[in-house]
Amino acid sequence: MAAAAPDAPAGFSEAPAPTATAEPEAGGEDGREVRVLQSLRGKICEAKNLLPYLGPNKMRDCFCTINLDQEEVYRTQVVEKSLSPFFSEEFYFEIPRTFQYLSFYVYDKNVLQRDLRIGKVAIKKEDLCNHSGKETWFSLQPVDSNSEVQGKVHLELKLNELITENGTVCQQLVVHVKACHGLPLINGQSCDPYATVSLVGPSRNDQKKTKVKKKTSNPQFNEIFYFEVTRSSSYTRKSQFQVEEEDIEKLEIRIDLWNNGNLVQDVFLGEIKVPVNVLRNDASHQAWYLLQPRDNGNKSSKTDDLGSLRLNICYTEDYVLPSEYYGPLKTLLLKSPDVQPISASAAYILGEICRDKNDAVLPLVRLLLHHDKLVPFATAVAELDLKETQDANTIFRGNSLATRCLDEMMKIVGGHYLKVTLKPILDEICESSKSCEIDPIKLKEGDNVENNKENLRYYVDKLFSTIVKSSMSCPTVMCDIFYSLRQMATQRFPNDPHVQYSAVSSFVFLRFFAVAVVSPHTFHLRPHHPDPQTIRTLTLISKTIQTLGSWGSLSKSKSSFKETFMCEFFKMFQEEGYIMAVKKFLDEISSTETKESSGTSEPVHLKEGEMYKRAQGRTRIGKKNFKKRWFCLTSRELTYHKQPGKDAIYTIPVKNILAVEKLEESSFNKKNMFQVIHTEKPLYVQANNCVEANEWIDVLCRVSRCNQNRLSSYHPSAYLNGNWLCCLETSENALGCKPCTAGVPADIQIDIDEDRETERIYSLFTLSLLKLHKMEEACGTIAVYQGPQKEPDDYSNFVIEDSVTTFKTIQQIKSVIEKLDEPHEKYRKKRSSSAKYGSKENPIGKIF
Repeated sequence: MAAAAPDAPAGFSEAPAPTATAEPEAGGEDGREVRVLQSLRGKICEAKNLLPYLGPNKMRDCFCTINLDQEEVYRTQVVEKSLSPFFSEEFYFEIPRTFQYLSFYVYDKNVLQRDLRIGKVAIKKEDLCNHSGKETWFSLQPVDSNSEVQGKVHLELKLNELITENGTVCQQLVVHVKACHGLPLINGQSCDPYATVSLVGPSRNDQKKTKVKKKTSNPQFNEIFYFEVTRSSSYTRKSQFQVEEEDIEKLEIRIDLWNNGNLVQDVFLGEIKVPVNVLRNDASHQAWYLLQPRDNGNKSSKTDDLGSLRLNICYTEDYVLPSEYYGPLKTLLLKSPDVQPISASAAYILGEICRDKNDAVLPLVRLLLHHDKLVPFATAVAELDLKETQDANTIFRGNSLATRCLDEMMKIVGGHYLKVTLKPILDEICESSKSCEIDPIKLKEGDNVENNKENLRYYVDKLFSTIVKSSMSCPTVMCDIFYSLRQMATQRFPNDPHVQYSAVSSFVFLRFFAVAVVSPHTFHLRPHHPDPQTIRTLTLISKTIQTLGSWGSLSKSKSSFKETFMCEFFKMFQEEGYIMAVKKFLDEISSTETKESSGTSEPVHLKEGEMYKRAQGRTRIGKKNFKKRWFCLTSRELTYHKQPGKDAIYTIPVKNILAVEKLEESSFNKKNMFQVIHTEKPLYVQANNCVEANEWIDVLCRVSRCNQNRLSSYHPSAYLNGNWLCCLETSENALGCKPCTAGVPADIQIDIDEDRETERIYSLFTLSLLKLHKMEEACGTIAVYQGPQKEPDDYSNFVIEDSVTTFKTIQQIKSVIEKLDEPHEKYRKKRSSSAKYGSKENPIGKIF
């Protein structure tokens, strides 16, 4: 704990030392921890009616960012020359920290100068639930630097009485500016903050200033300032305020936070205003305050003429209890594949009552995968789909619970498969500048359509050849489900010899390979969004591959393209060899034969991107430095390079990684840092934002989780100037002073947090209780009334094959949900009572 200032008045508390924010929170009376986990998913759809440029060229090159407060965590591709850009980009990420606002900024890309912020949509965290799961048009608001604030201030006020030399009494206000937390990054780096402290009244404005704290978002000021509030009656000096007794009711303390700009203008970071009359009943007042915009911030009279942005946002906040609470609900869900009929199972009912089936699919698939129950469940719900399918040509083309479950399964288990199969070719396509445009309308001046056609054919052939030879890398879970789909389709349409293939190709080509080709960045196959020309190339390749898969599997003589130029291009592939290659591939991936993955022979690219690393040695002037490097992680090694594609400067074999942990900001006064602890010196790395840091830590932990000699403890701070900053041990080889956050997990097929997934399912059942009750009533109606259904509207939207079994399952669901409600309610009460208003966890200014 830092010592109090030497001149601190009696009764003032010491300023707390900086500490890392603890993610777990106290649970029930037994003290067990409850984890608070946040996630965000959704879609940036499009913008419209953006302000045009003045002059003849009115179009803009636009992109959109997602920000947690002022920290950018996601960026879309650039849409060129449009005032109504269509982004259509989905996003999903875990949110690793607290935040006040979720903001979406629309930018105009500028090559020579800083990108221009056209407008923003800022949503308070508390209001996100009002927009969950709905596509909404939001009006863009102006971006005013005076309104771009985040962070909080720890302040203490005290009113002292002083006796003057002649024995009269006057009052003195003591202001202790202790600390700030969570200030924004300035140009991607921690700021150099200072605070001005003002006593403001009807006729006075006394201002003082703290020292500047260098390179930190969590400055510890611990500075005390004194202001005269009243004068003694003998005071005769003429001044701007000449009253014998200042009216305390009209005074307020104002704290303004600034970033020291050195040679440029200082940047406003936020302010707080505290009336002095908070001391009316107490001798001292101490609290955390949220920084607020300036009074004139964001008060433009014109907010409708900037355009609007269409968004789909789903924010979730889960309070994950200790594992034993989830036993009954997990048991009920895991019994689902064995329930007859499957529509009466708890898992299926969840999909029926959720407003959006996608909300139910992700946790269900993860939980069932974790316990090897997905194949029988997916097979059963797919069979239900087949009963409703009348035309073999439309098999598995809808968005049912079955198709969505299989889509999600392929995303989870097929990531490795995609990297082995597609990544090398996608890298070649994205890094080359070959034109592949074959639409006569879109050809640029000087383009040769025949050359472009040959380029496109080269890429399609190369990609197709790689896919049809990749069956040995296809995950076993996918093969098992494809086998079941094939058998069921043959039974459902016994007179169609091609349906056994189309049942599989509708997933593996249409919903897997084709989607990954057209948007490689969403499948982590590329680190950045491709440029517009490359996106066009990938779109043409994806269309051809998709049609090749379905055309070959159905043995059609004609393609299904609407565009004439695509029909002409596809004639190159209408050969028997392509049909046979597709059928052979589909036969292999829908076989029950045990196969060993060929992906182990070559290292698999897991993640790459640009970050800053601290130099392993010393520079010529003897100081450690940070340099921008390109990091690449494969299943075998972590490397960094000066630029993408260049030879590695440094390599860490994955087998040598002993731990991967966050690094305290106080080590180097830099945010979003983590450390890779290996057999040599720790590698200290700074990511560009909190989400990226969290993703790197997660993937590094996963790839090294089964390494031998993993550490059980680590140092959360760096070793500098002869000692560890955290525990002050002088030996560089001293054992860690803090337990590692991730021990050695069980050797399971997929590393899934089953408690978190079960908690998510509990939340979904809780949110859908009204529809669950309606489904229960529908079961009763069907069971009691055996005649014609006179009023089917109440339950016609539900699939109820067996009303008695479905009714029993609903009763079981309600029972386990009620039992889980109790510990959740206890935790909510404890959390609301423990987080005192004005505490760091519940600062003044926060709106609930």
